[in-house]
Amino acid sequence: MSLQVHEQINDQLETKVDKNNQSSNVTEKDRNKPTYCVTDVPPWYLCVFLAVQHYLTAFGGIISIPLILSEGLCLQHDTLTQGLLINTIFFVSGLCTILQVTFGVRLPILQGGTFALVTPAMAVLSMPEWKCPAWTQNASLVNTSSPVFIEEWQSRMRTLQGSIMVASVLQILVGFSGLIGFLMRFIGPLTIAPTVSLIGLALYDSAGVKAGSHWGISALTTGLIILFSQYLRFIPIPVPSCSKTKRKKISKFYIFQTMPILLGIAVSWLVCYLLTISDVLPSDSAQYGHLARTDVKGNVVSEASWFTLPYPGKWGVPTVNLAAVVGILAGIICSMAESVGDYHACARLSGAPPPPKHAINRGIGIEGIGSLLAGAFGTGNGTTSFSENVAALGITRVGSRTVILLSGFLMILMGMVGKIGAIFTTIPTPVIGGMFLIMFGVICAAGISNLQFTDMNSSRNIFVFGFSIFSALVIPNWIMKNPRVLDTGVKEVDQVLQVLFTTHMFVGGFLGFILDNTIPGTKRERGILTWNIGHPEDSSNALASEEVYSLPFGITLCLQNQSCVRYVPFCPQNDHKSEDDITQSQRTEQMTRV
Repeated sequence: MSLQVHEQINDQLETKVDKNNQSSNVTEKDRNKPTYCVTDVPPWYLCVFLAVQHYLTAFGGIISIPLILSEGLCLQHDTLTQGLLINTIFFVSGLCTILQVTFGVRLPILQGGTFALVTPAMAVLSMPEWKCPAWTQNASLVNTSSPVFIEEWQSRMRTLQGSIMVASVLQILVGFSGLIGFLMRFIGPLTIAPTVSLIGLALYDSAGVKAGSHWGISALTTGLIILFSQYLRFIPIPVPSCSKTKRKKISKFYIFQTMPILLGIAVSWLVCYLLTISDVLPSDSAQYGHLARTDVKGNVVSEASWFTLPYPGKWGVPTVNLAAVVGILAGIICSMAESVGDYHACARLSGAPPPPKHAINRGIGIEGIGSLLAGAFGTGNGTTSFSENVAALGITRVGSRTVILLSGFLMILMGMVGKIGAIFTTIPTPVIGGMFLIMFGVICAAGISNLQFTDMNSSRNIFVFGFSIFSALVIPNWIMKNPRVLDTGVKEVDQVLQVLFTTHMFVGGFLGFILDNTIPGTKRERGILTWNIGHPEDSSNALASEEVYSLPFGITLCLQNQSCVRYVPFCPQNDHKSEDDITQSQRTEQMTRV
């Protein structure tokens, strides 16, 4: 009798959206269950709204990458090309999202650019042979349509393209071969924490330069984002809507929680516009605060075309640089480790079983294909899973992959509208600087948060983390001030060493990896046990796991009929029990508990 009561309560929880007056027998797990799980399809209007929300959540991180890279590519004064780069990265992000949701890990996880590749890319572009000529820094001397200028920035982009494509081959091999599981045995929190933290710390100069163009506007932008994202995030805005019974009702919309960065930028942008038309901001480019004006970028929006179609090889035939390949490999390894953690977090928040090995292998392999496509299309970056959108699943309680799939198509559409990319390039420089202060600070803190899995009362762990992160600030700084010290007589070797030792992320991650794996310490002390913990798959959720992670269009059924599939690491294995057997085992387990 007790068993029947519990089954009825569980059935009601699965079919009703919001139950505030449940009996005390409802567990905390049931109350936190998503409204829509991975395989559910919400109503079309909810799908559209949530797809736009995910797009806006990823907006800040995606547009930041081409704006940072434009400095190293000598494009500071070519806003039209910056707009094209923004269009391209949106287009590729949408394409990779569709691939990941359809054929990859198959979880509702959005793909976008990765800051893990920004640091090595900027290290490559800061080498003596790739430093921008002085004339490209002067707006009056730059003719954006001249063949000399076009070749100047496209040669750098082609080098990044080819190097990213070569490095992404490693990610494809690691994913589809199943080696990611082996690598994760040695990569723990004390390797990831300094690596990710240094991604944000290494970009402090870029944030400072842009914010310093007008500290007042930057402080306003930062303050608004903090206000919206932290203080007002739980304050809803009443929105009139209609229920199924055709009666009007008031719904709650948490706008500040959904789009704090976009709102902060919009308000600051409006303030800059008002200060521009009232001539409060100086019109002389030599005076402090001129870059806060909204008319600095000229008529870039009117000059941009309505339609643009990114395609592989748009900037020419990619070239390969050994030093760039090695540096970007370090970023890709970091990105892979982060993605595995994102997969487990996404599965937990979307109500899915933990991802099995074959799904993780496919996910990493598809991310490698995504980076290959990003290199071919010419974003100057790769792709990875967006942690911000994983967190959004916990807020909306909607874990449907249909929503993320629609977000992918939306990003492709936005990437084909040329004027959208152009609009983003007209954001005043200090507004971007204020956004960078928030974003890079959060990246740094996200890296440090990985230490929660370790025993930070251990002097061993304190030493490993402290020494790794401090050395990663000292060594690259000294190398950049003394570039001639790395002189082996072999140009290619010198370039590799220059890139590696001026990439903060690599130095910190390498030291953390070596020290963590050589200094004696228990797995619990190092955080390896907690880091690699999964929710073991048993017979009770095998069918649910197959429903979520099997390949679409009947591919899984075709593959499982082949005996050789058991040796393919990224294919679903036909080793689960039948539905009747699983139902019987569930009943037996429940009867035992009763």
